[in-house]
Amino acid sequence: MAAAREQHDTPPRITALRRLLPYLAPYRGRVLLAAVALLLASGLVLGLGQGVRHLVDEGFAAGSAAALDRTALVLFGVVAALATATCARFWLVSWLGERVAGDLRRQVFDHVLGLSQSWFETARTGDILSRLTADVTLLQSLIGSAVSMGLRNVLTGIGAFGMLLVTSPKLAGIVALVVPLVVAPLVLFGRREKRLSRAAQERIADLGDLAEETLAGLRTVQAFTHEPVDRARFAARVEGSVAAAVRRINSRSLLILMVILLGFGAITFSLWVGGRDVVAGRMTGGELAAFVLYAVMLASSGASLSEVWGEIQRAAGAAERIFDLLEVPPAIAAPAAPALLPSPARGRIAFEEVRFEYPTRPGHAALDGFSLVVEPGETVALVGPSGAGKTTVLQLLLRFYDPQSGRVTLDGVDIRTVDPAQLRARLGLVPQDPIVFSADAVENIRFGRPEASEAEVRAAAAAAAADRFLDALPLGFSTFLGSKGVMLSGGQRQRLAIARAILRDPAVLLLDEATSALDAESEQAVQQALAVASSGRTTLVVAHRLATVRRADRIVVMEAGRIVASGRHEALVREGGLYGRLAALQFGIEA
Repeated sequence: MAAAREQHDTPPRITALRRLLPYLAPYRGRVLLAAVALLLASGLVLGLGQGVRHLVDEGFAAGSAAALDRTALVLFGVVAALATATCARFWLVSWLGERVAGDLRRQVFDHVLGLSQSWFETARTGDILSRLTADVTLLQSLIGSAVSMGLRNVLTGIGAFGMLLVTSPKLAGIVALVVPLVVAPLVLFGRREKRLSRAAQERIADLGDLAEETLAGLRTVQAFTHEPVDRARFAARVEGSVAAAVRRINSRSLLILMVILLGFGAITFSLWVGGRDVVAGRMTGGELAAFVLYAVMLASSGASLSEVWGEIQRAAGAAERIFDLLEVPPAIAAPAAPALLPSPARGRIAFEEVRFEYPTRPGHAALDGFSLVVEPGETVALVGPSGAGKTTVLQLLLRFYDPQSGRVTLDGVDIRTVDPAQLRARLGLVPQDPIVFSADAVENIRFGRPEASEAEVRAAAAAAAADRFLDALPLGFSTFLGSKGVMLSGGQRQRLAIARAILRDPAVLLLDEATSALDAESEQAVQQALAVASSGRTTLVVAHRLATVRRADRIVVMEAGRIVASGRHEALVREGGLYGRLAALQFGIEA
């Protein structure tokens, strides 16, 4: 993503659109039908000119009512066939646009879900959403409209010029002199359109990024009365996006002006010359009428192509942004031949001389020579000051990151050799800031086991002391919990997350400050539930509040990414050191 942002000033290449061809391949039958409808419609449009010619020469000029009737009937048949072919073309290409857009969105979303946490440290959510929505919409418009219109205008323009040559070579020569003057602006302004289109799309992404970030933290924004600053920042970005769009609009408007002025100016001049030929008897009125119709077709095709060209340039920029994202390789991926974890799971964890630095903080080791073994069924608590590396231990075990040296094993197997999905299936996480999805309580609790029954969901909620407050909601467990669980308190969200982990029934339970937001009564209930949930399974607990880990089988004290002490609560208090200071501080305050 960062590399892509460095290329803002590089004009997108039209060749990027070739990468859409594989997405059309599964629908080649409909593509073929759309092409047939397009060719038929273009041919019928050209047939209108000959119909007008016969209508004038054989109907009006000859004064024959019967000939007029026959010619008008044939002309109506051509119009009816044209309408049918155009309708078919529109339906087919619109369907293709929607279908390819859906396939692209699904692939981008699937790919993003598989990217590693290190990539998301520098990625902008608004930019990702912009590519997933606005950029794909541009490609949908390209396939469902612009390509069809462009091909239609190219075919119509070529055919119209051919018919001009047949009708009057002299007048066609006059029009031909203007063609290079129309093509030149398309080429020159097209290059500028590429740069301006890409810049406009990036400004929209900036806008979405700021909006998403501000709305996600709206409570904090309002609590600190930061609304005037955020409104000003958003307004500034809006103006930036509008300015970028206006620059593109100015360029495109000037292009359209020049194309229409030159194209229809040539028609006007040709009409004047042709009119003199009709007066002199060198040309019939029908031939002049047909010539004018073909000339209008040619000029209209040129004008439309200038607009379509702009759409193509914008779509090329969108295609590059989308495929840039699809080319980002996942840093954490399953090996070609993944090892299998032993079954049944035992839950033995081992960190062996692990050194790890976060990608965004090079030179600062979050873990340095970290070694730890947790035996099956053991409950181990990780304590220490903020930044000691406690949560990093859980993130490496979940394989959100890989260490720079050393290794992490589960049941004796190096987790780098295992499919991450198989590894994580054996782990249950309760994070410090649990995520509640925009769904009801049932769907949220069975997030890790979608096939679980409602009875199992209720049992897990009861084990996490969450059933009472969920039953008290207006629709009980079926109550929609709002965006990010706004209907629940912080403690209630954590109990919901604990129920989710209990229902998953993992071999290893990971608790990252799982009771930090609970009141004393709820904490006691949840601690009892967690004692039952951790029975028979390995449990890793990260905690700042020492009162929550006093009953752990072993307490590991961490500082600056290293283990500085290990043992049970009483022994560590007697030993003094960092744990003794933390215990004196916390229990002294509580006392």
